[in-house]
Parts: sequence; C-alpha cells; structure tokens
Amino acid sequence: MKGTLLLLALLVTGELGFQTTEACIPFFGVYLSVVSGSREWLHHELKELDSTVEEKVAFEKIQDCYEEAGTKAKSQDVQFMASMLFSSECKTYYTKEVISEITTIFTESQLLY
Repeated sequence: MKGTLLLLALLVTGELGFQTTEACIPFFGVYLSVVSGSREWLHHELKELDSTVEEKVAFEKIQDCYEEAGTKAKSQDVQFMASMLFSSECKTYYTKEVISEITTIFTESQLLY
C-alpha cells in the first residue's frame, strides 16, 4: 500500500503541474489525514486542494484500508514515511522551512494516536 499511495501522490503532483517541493506539504497533510482515520480531517485537507467527489471517494477507500490494517500497520507506515522524509537525501533536497512545516504536521498527527 505504501508504494501505491506514493505513486498516486506522484501522479497527482505531476498531473497538477506542481513542483515536488510545492506538493510536499499538501501530500503529507493528506497522507496523515488518511492514516488518522478522521473523515473530518481528510475532507478538510481535500477541500484545500479543490478535490472532486470522485477523488474524495477514492481517498476514503484508501482510508478504509488503513483502518482495516489496524494501529500497528498505520504506525509502521508513518514511521516509514518519516524515515524517508528525514533521510539525508530529502534534507538536502527540501528547504529547512519545508522540513520544519512537515515536522510540525507529523508532531501534531502523533497526538491523534
């Protein structure tokens, strides 16, 4: 599922014409809202991106898969994403401001668990 979600994000960012650094923060916002299980948070994040009804339904289905996987799987997936984000490669690619903002998103999401 990790690869599928990452591929989906890359396809969406490419389709929308975002540069990778511009898409990073919205990606992690939507990703963490999906993993959280909160439909309210998910809809808030998707509203910010002007998503269609079909996109909302698709992300709700992904969110349902995470809910079925359970807390352990969700926690491991978040740890994987965090390790990827805070890798030396990403740290050299993204600005300190982007890393700081994503760190804040991760920190706030940890309060939900």
